[in-house]
Amino acid sequence: MATIQITVLGAGIFGLSIAWELTRRGANVQVVDPHGPATGASGGIVGALAPHVPENWNSKKQFQLESLLMARGFWHEVQAVSGHCVGYARLGRVQPIADDAALKLAQARALTAQDFWGTAAEWQVRSTSSSNWFATSPTGMEIFDTLSARIHPRKACLALVAALKAKGVSMQLKPSKTELTVHATGVMGLNTLNSIHTRSVGTGIKGQAILLDHAVPNSPQIFVDGLHFIPHADGTTAIGSTSERNYEHATKTDHHLDKILAQAICAVPKLKQAQVLARWAGLRPRSRSRAPMLGPWPNRPGHFIANGGFKIGFGMAPKVAQTMADLILDGRNTIPKGFEVSASF
Repeated sequence: MATIQITVLGAGIFGLSIAWELTRRGANVQVVDPHGPATGASGGIVGALAPHVPENWNSKKQFQLESLLMARGFWHEVQAVSGHCVGYARLGRVQPIADDAALKLAQARALTAQDFWGTAAEWQVRSTSSSNWFATSPTGMEIFDTLSARIHPRKACLALVAALKAKGVSMQLKPSKTELTVHATGVMGLNTLNSIHTRSVGTGIKGQAILLDHAVPNSPQIFVDGLHFIPHADGTTAIGSTSERNYEHATKTDHHLDKILAQAICAVPKLKQAQVLARWAGLRPRSRSRAPMLGPWPNRPGHFIANGGFKIGFGMAPKVAQTMADLILDGRNTIPKGFEVSASF
C-alpha cells in the first residue's frame, strides 16, 4: 500500500501536533506556513493547560480531560525525539477562594470532580499554604486541582518542528500537490471561511501577556481574578491574558497590559520587584461555537479543517491530533458533535 501524502497548512499548535501524529503513524507529511512556525497565537508565553470546571459535564469537557491526561506522554515523546525542552510539568493549579459563596461552590465542585475526573485527578478545597508563592486568600481557603499543567507555548512548537525534522519532515513556504490537505491556519483561516459564508464562522480575539523574571519553576500555577500566573521551567513567570474583541493593533501591547501587570502585583505582591522580560500580543482564533472546529471541509473532498480552540488550544492539542489522524488515516470519525465544522458554519 502506498504511503499517503498529506499537506498540513499552518505551523501553529494544531497544525504541528496533527503533522506529528500523522508522521508517527507513517504518513508522508509536509508542513507549510509562509510565516514560519509559532508566529501567530501559538507563539505566546502563557501556556496554561487547565481544565474546565468539573460540573455540567459535556463532550467538550470530556474531550479536554482526555487530552490533558494524554499530554504528559505526548510532550515527553516530542521532547525525547527533538532534544528540546518544552517546559511541560503537571504541577497543579491554585485558585484563592474569595468569599463564602465561592467556598460553597468550590466544595460542591470537589464532589462532582470525583464523578467526572474519577481517580485521574483531584479537586481539593484546603487551607492556604503559607509556603506557596502567592498572597493568602481572603477566606484563608483555596482550590488546588492536580489536573492542571503548564507548557511554554513557543518552545513547545519549536520542539515539534525539531521532532518532525528528525522524522524527515521540514517546514515549507509553499506547498507541493498532495492527496489530502489539513487547514490549520488559525485566524487567517477563519477570515477565509468568513469570506465565503453569509455569517461569521469565527474571529480573532486579541490577547496580551507579560513575562517576568521571577523564578518559582516547581510551584503550581495560580488563577485569580481572571488571570493565569504560570511559573515556567526556565525561571520566568508569565501572566495573562486579556481578551479584546476591539483593538487598534493586533500585535502591539498597550495600556491594557499595564493594567494586567498592576492587577497581578496586587494579587501577588512578590512580583512587584520582578523585572519585565517580554510583552506579547496576538490574535487567538475563536470559532463561532467557541469549541475547536474539526473535521472534513464541507463540499471540498480531501480537505480538512482544524481551527478554533479559543484559549484551550495547547491543552486540546494531543487529543485533536489523535482525533484528526483517526479521521484522515483510518476513516474513523470520533469528533464530538459540537466540534464539527458544521457547528460553526
